[in-house]
Amino acid sequence: MKTKLKFLIKQSLKKKIDTKWFKVANVLMLILLIGVINIDRIISFFGGDFQNVTKVYVVDEMNTYPVFEANFNEIASSLEDLGHYELVSTTKNVEELKEEIKEKEDIILKIAPSDTEYLLAEVISFDPIDTLTEQIFQNSLNHVKSSYVLQNSGLSASEIAALTSNVSINKSVTNPDLDPNAEGKDIVSSGLIVILIVPFFLLITMLTQMIGAEINDEKSTRSMEIIISNVSPKIHFSSKIISSTLFVLVQALVLFADVLIAFLVRKLLGSSILSASSEVTSYISETLETVKNTGVLDLLIQGLPFILLLFLFSFLAYAILAGVLASMTTNIEDYQQLQTPLMIVLLVGYYIAIMASAFDGALFVKIMAYIPMFSFLIAPVIFLLGQISLLELMLSTVICGVVTYLLFHFGLRIYKVGILNYSSQDLWKKIFKSLKTK
Repeated sequence: MKTKLKFLIKQSLKKKIDTKWFKVANVLMLILLIGVINIDRIISFFGGDFQNVTKVYVVDEMNTYPVFEANFNEIASSLEDLGHYELVSTTKNVEELKEEIKEKEDIILKIAPSDTEYLLAEVISFDPIDTLTEQIFQNSLNHVKSSYVLQNSGLSASEIAALTSNVSINKSVTNPDLDPNAEGKDIVSSGLIVILIVPFFLLITMLTQMIGAEINDEKSTRSMEIIISNVSPKIHFSSKIISSTLFVLVQALVLFADVLIAFLVRKLLGSSILSASSEVTSYISETLETVKNTGVLDLLIQGLPFILLLFLFSFLAYAILAGVLASMTTNIEDYQQLQTPLMIVLLVGYYIAIMASAFDGALFVKIMAYIPMFSFLIAPVIFLLGQISLLELMLSTVICGVVTYLLFHFGLRIYKVGILNYSSQDLWKKIFKSLKTK
């Protein structure tokens, strides 16, 4: 029995992995990830302007250039990856500057006094300026206008400074049990949600589609009859679940390696190999230190074995359900209709996990963390947020494991009936009857 199971698992994995489409698809995925992560470098290589500096010639008729320069540079520096600017204060007239910026991306900004609005600004460019640049001009000039009005209001320098300074906010809380690192923990946990939840959501979607397609392919080609005549339905069912689960885990490792390669390529394109390696090491160290300071790393280490078990049980549970649903159908179209409720369940758990931090301590979220099919998405998130204890995470894992076993036990009965059934007539009667039969 074990020999047949190993043979079927090996053959199924070989059928999935040792194919041209798997190799080509992953090579294309690697190229795509490298392209997406290095999109700015690629555009720059083909003549893009990510690194080009836009000169802004400021013709100031109100002696407000220092204020404008300070505000403009402060805003522009925060958007460094989106644009690069160089301010130039000039005494040339606008007509002379117009001749200099012909067919260039340089900009002329004229600041002049106004009897009704205190100041007026005129922007002159060869081509229309982008929205980002316009917004930087708008915000900077608003500061200039406020400063100009205050300076001519008769207020003293100290009064102006007090009026324009930011309001100081002193934060204090009265909850004695509040975690002092709660705010940082929320930020770090949000990042971990993306790392932990999103990939597993995508992998389970792939898993359910794969099992359905494979079983329906064997049924439509009638090869299922030959297989079942040589091995028991239990062995066949188990091989489908295990091989498909192993395949998506292999695919996950390949995608993870692709992402690492893509980031490494980005580092290498921007600097030498030694400096790139040093930057990566420094970044990883800083990230781990941040995670450690918030206490999330300690929680992750404590709960990691149970989180991994929870993920594994959930993979198996979804694989079992997908296999049972596929056995009840005669073609992939029917399977996709039956698969829809399964995808809705998966989406509900995904959205609850994303919004868990917003519903801190909500009883509904805690209850959902114990329900299999939802728990692998929700329980790890609220555990890392400190909303449930390690014991509660363990309980959620145990419940998921027990339900997975029951799904296999009763799902196998349905699988035995549906796997050789090629008609949908009275299928549900046969299914309910099979559940009562040992």
